[in-house]
Amino acid sequence: MDFDTLKSSSSNFDKLTKALEQNLNPEDQSNKNKYQDDRFWKPEMDKSGNGYAVIRFLPAVEGEDMPWQRVWSHAFQDKGGWYIENSLTTLGQKDPVSEENTRLWNTGVDADKEIARKRKRKLSYYSNIYVVSDPKHPENEGKVFLYKFGKKIFDKITEAMQPAFEDETPINPFDFWKGANFKLKLRKVDGYWNYDKSEFEGVSQIAESDDDIKAIWLKQHALKPFVAADNFKTYDELKEKLNRVIAGARSTETVETADLPPSQSAAPVKSAEAAQPKASEMIDDIDDDDTLNYFSKLAEAE
Repeated sequence: MDFDTLKSSSSNFDKLTKALEQNLNPEDQSNKNKYQDDRFWKPEMDKSGNGYAVIRFLPAVEGEDMPWQRVWSHAFQDKGGWYIENSLTTLGQKDPVSEENTRLWNTGVDADKEIARKRKRKLSYYSNIYVVSDPKHPENEGKVFLYKFGKKIFDKITEAMQPAFEDETPINPFDFWKGANFKLKLRKVDGYWNYDKSEFEGVSQIAESDDDIKAIWLKQHALKPFVAADNFKTYDELKEKLNRVIAGARSTETVETADLPPSQSAAPVKSAEAAQPKASEMIDDIDDDDTLNYFSKLAEAE
């Protein structure tokens, strides 16, 4: 859409809320990120182990419908080295690691279940942001960057768009005029980065004039490339790499000949409108406790 349409449409808030309910597909360019990509911003902790910044999530760029993209990936190590690849489940396709995780869990062997846990999918989101305040790197302030973040921050976005309580007004965090700054508060809890204290401020316009706002919009980066086919290896390539990482063996199997575990019906999702993913796509979507229960149900269904 052009800039005038963007302003009049309020960034298609209704469309974005439907996208939350439908759990859209999207992810990473990690295949290409073997160098430092200056387009990306990330928070930094101070000496006390805390991090703070104020950012603004930006709307979709011209020619794209969504202000975020989502990508599933796997990152684990075995005898043959590291397996760090985007998952084809991002594109709604079968992926050998998810299928192998299903097979491992269905053996009922605790050691196999632990392997499946270690190989579970990791979820990343990509959006454009405007840096309002960055105390550690003030040179970033007033600039547009790409931002890669996880489910915890996306949950904060979801809560802002679909608040749980009647006295809370839904906002579109991606809107230039009626959005809100995001106060990113980072701590280290049990050795992991924690964003629980992060929160949105009140509704505000990102800049004083439409000319200033349009200048920000024109500096944004396209997000669709993160889910372009060339960011994903084929099933056969991933299968071969998986086998090499696990045992150093090359596989001659193809997607048609691979001996895969039978499909299972997925656990119901919260929204009746949301698509039901296959078991091989769901297996590692869930936190560890829920994963244990879910895999147990799959094993019992065999």
